[in-house]
Amino acid sequence: MSVEPNHYLEITRSHVHQIYRELETSGKVITVDLVRKPYYDVDEDNKTLLQVFREHNEQSRKLIGKDFISKTVQRYETTTRYLEEFIKKEYQLSDIALNNLEANFISKFDAFLKIEKGCAQNSAITRLKNLKKIIRIALENDWIKKDPFAYYRFKLKETYPEFLTMDEIKIILAKEFTIKRVEQVRDVFIFCSYTGLAFSDVKDLSPEHLLKDNKGELWIKIFLSFHSSVFSSKNLHRLNTSLAKSMIQIKF
Repeated sequence: MSVEPNHYLEITRSHVHQIYRELETSGKVITVDLVRKPYYDVDEDNKTLLQVFREHNEQSRKLIGKDFISKTVQRYETTTRYLEEFIKKEYQLSDIALNNLEANFISKFDAFLKIEKGCAQNSAITRLKNLKKIIRIALENDWIKKDPFAYYRFKLKETYPEFLTMDEIKIILAKEFTIKRVEQVRDVFIFCSYTGLAFSDVKDLSPEHLLKDNKGELWIKIFLSFHSSVFSSKNLHRLNTSLAKSMIQIKF
């Protein structure tokens, strides 16, 4: 074992002994929880995980349409809620100091996502990558000394999406529905099929996203962030997608 881990263990042992002595002096019945809570509790001078996460989310929400899309911000907000639940369940705390994060925090949160939240492997990795970004921000600002992700490796599960044929799309398009809501869902699905937009991207569309070029062709201009096993991008892209003519009527 190297000198640095030994030094860290010695500091931790000293801290725990100090807490134990203070509890012993107070005359309280000493339990594991009574010793653990002061150790993990938040110092006012230290940045905390959920605090930094929420600051990031608030700033990101202000940049929707510029640097972020709403789906990305919603994903970070969901990860924040999951972390809050995890910290309460695992540590009986409302938040945790960044400097108290250890490597096993990551593996425990990974297990929590899969067991308690029913996340599949790739979905859990998405949440962990959200967390890793916050840790990177903390490292850049010197709010945390050691990276809990230092030895953690993401293992994405390969996925193979199935594609509809043009004949299958035409069958769906020709299908008549008696329920207006179901018909609208079908129309949005067909629209997504012809434009390549995700449901979440279509939800964010507004009239200002529809533009005509100098030939009179109607186009969509929207900021997208996409990830897949084939294509991936860390940056936002502007996508111009020509609308499928005469296939669907768009009403705003």
